[in-house]
Amino acid sequence: MTLLGRFWSSLTQFLSIATLSPFGDYGNNGNQQVPILDTEIPVGESFPLGPGPVFTPPGHRTNKGYGYDFKCNYSSMVGWEPCHETNSSCWLRNTKNGDEFNIDTNYENLAPQGVLRKYTLEIVNGSVNADGMNFAEAKLFKLPEKEPQYPGPWLQACWGDTVQVTVVNKLPYNGTSIHWHGIRQNQTMHMDGVNGITQCPTRPGDSFVYEWKAVQYGSTWYHSHYSLQYADGLLGPMTLHGPTSDQFTEAADIPLLMTDWAHNSAFAAIYPVGAQNQTILLNGRGNITKHWGTPAPLDVPAPYTLHFDGTSGAKGYKRYLLRLINTSWDTTFVFSIDNHELTIVGADFVPIHPYKNTSVLIGIGQRYNVIVEAKPITEKGNVIPTDKNFWMRTYVAPCFGVNTTVYARGYETTGILRYDSTSKAPPTSKPWSQVSLKCSDETYSSLKPILPWTIGNPSNAGQEHDVIVDGTANRTELGPFGIFSMEPTTFNSKFLPLRIDFDNPIFLHLNETKNSTDKWPERWIVVPESYGDEDWVYLVVAGNRKKDYSASAHPMHLHGHDFAILEQAENKRLDYGNLDLKFDNPPRRDVVLLPVNGYIVIAFKTDNPGAWLMHCHIAKHAAMGLALQILERQKAADRLWNTTSPAWISANDNCKRWKEWQSDCDNWWPGDKGGCERKEHEGIYAFQDDSGI
Repeated sequence: MTLLGRFWSSLTQFLSIATLSPFGDYGNNGNQQVPILDTEIPVGESFPLGPGPVFTPPGHRTNKGYGYDFKCNYSSMVGWEPCHETNSSCWLRNTKNGDEFNIDTNYENLAPQGVLRKYTLEIVNGSVNADGMNFAEAKLFKLPEKEPQYPGPWLQACWGDTVQVTVVNKLPYNGTSIHWHGIRQNQTMHMDGVNGITQCPTRPGDSFVYEWKAVQYGSTWYHSHYSLQYADGLLGPMTLHGPTSDQFTEAADIPLLMTDWAHNSAFAAIYPVGAQNQTILLNGRGNITKHWGTPAPLDVPAPYTLHFDGTSGAKGYKRYLLRLINTSWDTTFVFSIDNHELTIVGADFVPIHPYKNTSVLIGIGQRYNVIVEAKPITEKGNVIPTDKNFWMRTYVAPCFGVNTTVYARGYETTGILRYDSTSKAPPTSKPWSQVSLKCSDETYSSLKPILPWTIGNPSNAGQEHDVIVDGTANRTELGPFGIFSMEPTTFNSKFLPLRIDFDNPIFLHLNETKNSTDKWPERWIVVPESYGDEDWVYLVVAGNRKKDYSASAHPMHLHGHDFAILEQAENKRLDYGNLDLKFDNPPRRDVVLLPVNGYIVIAFKTDNPGAWLMHCHIAKHAAMGLALQILERQKAADRLWNTTSPAWISANDNCKRWKEWQSDCDNWWPGDKGGCERKEHEGIYAFQDDSGI
């Protein structure tokens, strides 16, 4: 087979498209991430098991006014002790033999024994005043007996914990499924939360219990994977506590979520109407008057505010850990703090060697852990304000399709860093002069993982791998598969947008094949990769080869894996004879920005059986089918979840309940009509006509 054919028909081609452009009270206004109470019960045992270590995560102050004190609990690990106080890269040490769980531990294969963290989240309709204008069509998470909130409750766990979340769907007209973004889901594909692939949606009135092991550590978020719901509010932050590659003194009380925000439902914003009164939020707070003047605003929430202690101690100035997460549905951000450098220590769930910058670009779904020293820096005459109040800025990167009329200079001042906690004055600080606003990922060479990987030869390229490496390959033809695009008027063999069936996920068909049963519709875009658990698969994702460019950058997310980025080329035509692949400890993560006018080459090890979605995280693009599903090691997956397994039986029962509800059109969104006449109303379908993911 040719090189391109062996590369699962390597080239995934995109047609260029136009993209669409806290502290404080919580409750109905939904402007605070409230840490939620958790139950700590060691797995399979009664609590506690023994004298193993129990401790507050590094840098976290206890009892922050929430009536709550989160602790890592390794009580079953007798003879171990925490070791992070003097060395942040260490987590646990065995007092007898000196063994450690630390930043050099291969977290994909080994984790400490934590406890079971049990949470319950309810999903309801609600309204949010995030920026001075009410959004009445929100879909929100809430705790039992509590008010709905945006962003959703802060879920926390520690490295090695088992996390169990019961999601109760109280939406009247919508199913749902919840994805735990970036979680590897090793041997737990059925907990990935992707309706139409790993499960059927949870129907109104039902619940679904998700359970998975926290083998990674770092920052992430959880969000609905049911069509466009997360853009309407169904998202929240999640932290898995573990070691860090550089020392810090304190951690910000909560993660920093940045997002774009509109005041009509994403369904209407993306399809018939367009987004109304778009703004930018930092931790659920914004100011609509910066974008639209004063369109009869409600009370504008105070900006999200951090407080630093700028006094110098025996160990110098305090260093604060910030967890930055882009939860947008359309927007790439550049984050910076006036007069403060950022030390970047983690990208997605991958600890990296620290490097400094004045800003960090964060694509949709990407996360960065950064450390900021409480010592402002003067730069090129940019003096430090006497009140030491500084803007935190979330610039919109000028990717194709951004509404530059809406996002005029000044909109980006979304948060405040104060050294005087009593100050109420708005900052007068000036932005860094050298902040890059290019629509480009963080510099490739800067992202150096602490735990090194050496990438093996691609099993899906066979003997022609050497041809790639030595630069002598010459591919001119397109392969028979792998081209999925956004062109809505072209339906031919090379246009294969993903479109799944809510009520028929591939999880229920792991014992079948397209060839033998013809039960895999072409639009499911199933890419089978059946190799061993030490094999590597390479994927090439490129812009439009026919036009030699892609006008937009695409944040590409692969479920079930961290992947290595072998090459990330901007303004470079894809040429298999001119690849420049890095195999010795390349950058890795779970979301990568496909550059404008360029391509990416990524690789993952086939050590996690299941069906894994790969998709653009721009909500509109995913809704239009910019995705595929990789069926990894089908036979191994079928052995794990055959038709007699409890997981398969439970999933099948859930699908029966969903189909029973969905088949009755009286259950659908009503519009202004009654009965089953409401299947269609003024061009808006009761079930959104998109890919479903």
